[in-house]
Amino acid sequence: MTTRTLITADAVASGRRRRAIRRSRVIAVLALLIVLVFALSLMIGQTFYPPSDVLAVILGDQVPGATFTVGRLRLPRATLAILAGLCFGLGGVTFQTMLRNPLASPDIIGITSGASAAAAFAIVTLSLNETAVSAFAIVVGLAVALVIYGLSFKGGVVGTRLILIGIGIAAMLNSVTAYVLSQAADWDLQAAERWLTGSLNGTGWNQVLPVLVAIVVLAPVLLGQSRNLSMTQLGDDTASALGVRVGRTRLIVIVSAVGLIAFATAAAGPIAFVAFLAGPIAARIVGPNGSLLVPAGLVGALLVLVADFCGQYLLGSRFPVGIVTGVLGAPFLIYLIIRTNRAGGSL
Repeated sequence: MTTRTLITADAVASGRRRRAIRRSRVIAVLALLIVLVFALSLMIGQTFYPPSDVLAVILGDQVPGATFTVGRLRLPRATLAILAGLCFGLGGVTFQTMLRNPLASPDIIGITSGASAAAAFAIVTLSLNETAVSAFAIVVGLAVALVIYGLSFKGGVVGTRLILIGIGIAAMLNSVTAYVLSQAADWDLQAAERWLTGSLNGTGWNQVLPVLVAIVVLAPVLLGQSRNLSMTQLGDDTASALGVRVGRTRLIVIVSAVGLIAFATAAAGPIAFVAFLAGPIAARIVGPNGSLLVPAGLVGALLVLVADFCGQYLLGSRFPVGIVTGVLGAPFLIYLIIRTNRAGGSL
């Protein structure tokens, strides 16, 4: 082995170590920020509770005032913010990685539109209760994802084709939603609009538990496929040559990602642009190479937590979390499109 080869091997190994250290530090910082914002969300409100009272409530002690306010109102809301953000982040970056396109987000390609249309129909036309609405939204969200995948499959799945078909289906589903809302009575319209905006208001443990179960079941499946998912970025032929069963991998990650998105949407509504933003933000702070699943999930959780906190206390009036993330996400979408065009179609 020549000296030049040894130097090259050392440089490669050194680069990998630096990237691994950077990745670990970013994950640790994101986790720390989530804990800090979570703690602030429990302490701050119309009444401030010190950390000792909050900790006592979490441990199950009875604290006058704090037991209800923190235990029944703030804790489920902040917990759902983390879980829903984690689901949106994981689901969004899965599609963006698989299709090699930062615009391939469930927000853009119609999956959340399917769940939203289903929820509006269930509330206005079928008059279902909250649990049934959530279940209906989950089933329809999964069905819409499979339809989009089936329509875009032609000797394999091309990212651009899937995105265009998804945008078309999203437009149709948004029209369905608009029509259903135009026929709604006032009380149904208020309930549907609150759900469609994306809101954590009135969150209880009955909304938190299904999302937690979805994460426990589906997140390990996605993480277990992270290597194969990264390989698909090299192209189907190359991935197959490296031993990846591309069709099987795509089906597994699509079902898992859509399941996470559907459960989060059923619990908190289609919180705008979180699935779209989490992956690109994670890619920029972590750097090239390596799976973005964990960083993107943490970024998604932090985005929802911060947006909900700002919407409640920092904007002069209380806004649902979906409005805040929508205001943040729309300019970022425009920026990505402009940058993609300037780069000749890729970031």
